[in-house]
Amino acid sequence: MIEKIDFEKQGGLIPAVIQDCFTGQVLMLAYMNKEALAKTIETGKTWFYSRSRQELWMKGESSGHVQEVKEILYDCDEDSVLIKVQQTGVACHTGHYSCFFRNFAGQEVEEQVFDLNQVYEYAASSPAILYELYEIIKDRQVKMPEGSYTTYLFQNGLDKILKKVGEENAEVIIAAKNREKSEVIYETSDLLYHLLVLLVEQGVNLGEIFTELKSRR
Repeated sequence: MIEKIDFEKQGGLIPAVIQDCFTGQVLMLAYMNKEALAKTIETGKTWFYSRSRQELWMKGESSGHVQEVKEILYDCDEDSVLIKVQQTGVACHTGHYSCFFRNFAGQEVEEQVFDLNQVYEYAASSPAILYELYEIIKDRQVKMPEGSYTTYLFQNGLDKILKKVGEENAEVIIAAKNREKSEVIYETSDLLYHLLVLLVEQGVNLGEIFTELKSRR
């Protein structure tokens, strides 16, 4: 599909209209380059290109309000896309469900769902933190910053990573056997981190894991 889209017409970017898959409400407009569209297709979550920061970003990576992609359509000129999503939380950073909440009379036609504090408090307990951490680990694999523990793991290869996964798995078992809830939380977090390192090393993305989990419901 990506080959059908004309990115060159608008300098490497295309507009992406995001629509609620259940109600048809337009949620937001953002821009994608070829890589952002590819990551959207690959992960099943919306990715965009920030023209101000000149970098890719995933919707909900800070707030936890991710968008699960249900369908992608492209227009007759092949230079824009419409993405139908299942929205977690709200689409707008202001706390409104849609970014289009004001009319030309200056009136708000849609109530604010979350205040800004609630939006970012939600993120701390959101599954989106897994995506954020996964992307950080991928970045470490590419840049290999000196002094990083993640760099150390990648430099020492698969056997080292597997050893750490095994060790952390054992720590979770011991904590659970001792019925120490705080230790279970701590050790499980360690295990999840090392599993994410393993997934990056193996070239497995989180979207593939979540798809497999959904098939087991």
